[in-house]
Amino acid sequence: MKKWYESLFENYGQKYDKECFVQGTIGECDFIEQELAYDKSLKIIDVGCGTGRHSIELTKRGYHITGIDLSDSQLARAREKAKQFNLKIDFQKHDARHLPFDGEFDAAIMLCEGGFPLMETDEMNFEILKNVTRALKNKGKLIFTTLNGLFQLYHSVEKFCGSASEQDGATYKSSTFDLMTLRDHNVTVFEDDAGNKKELECDERYYMPSEITWLLKTLGYKKIDILGAKLGAFSRKDKLTADDFEMLVVAEK
Repeated sequence: MKKWYESLFENYGQKYDKECFVQGTIGECDFIEQELAYDKSLKIIDVGCGTGRHSIELTKRGYHITGIDLSDSQLARAREKAKQFNLKIDFQKHDARHLPFDGEFDAAIMLCEGGFPLMETDEMNFEILKNVTRALKNKGKLIFTTLNGLFQLYHSVEKFCGSASEQDGATYKSSTFDLMTLRDHNVTVFEDDAGNKKELECDERYYMPSEITWLLKTLGYKKIDILGAKLGAFSRKDKLTADDFEMLVVAEK
């Protein structure tokens, strides 16, 4: 039986590209470029690349990208978009818990919940961090976003997602947040590219900043910065608060 995160991305490439939460690509890539000191010789892996929005934008800017994702449908859409721009990008299908790379990349990006907080157990989520870390060279940099546990303590996620979604976008309801596990159990309703309406029971792990710091230190990262993650406007000046739905993490080995 397919997991909810596998079912969610089946035949959902075109509709996914219209969702409000994927409209910040330009600003997010501006931040990535700054963090990489505009060094276009660097090799970058885009983990959970989806329809390839960051991979495509960074390739347009001259970077060498390998995009990986678990979804055939999302990868097909990514390849189709790259072809439209006459870009050659290495898109590969992999489970982020089992990556075949070892010390090959200078940087890794994992944005918009590219797999990390969606797994069924904390151990599986940690496997993603371990595999991405192994894929990096010494002194490699990891830039990723994940769900901010502080937000859940002060806000209604259902209300937040309701205010952010458009009429024909995915909707999110029946949220139940477990304070012991920091897991949010919810029902997401959306329409795929063929017009089929789907309803999925989802289970997402929110993380506290201190947990992320501890996990990354365990993996050998020397410098860890955790920031607020404003859509399309990532900035080192943006301190993380309980009002941030996501946190932005920049870690160096």
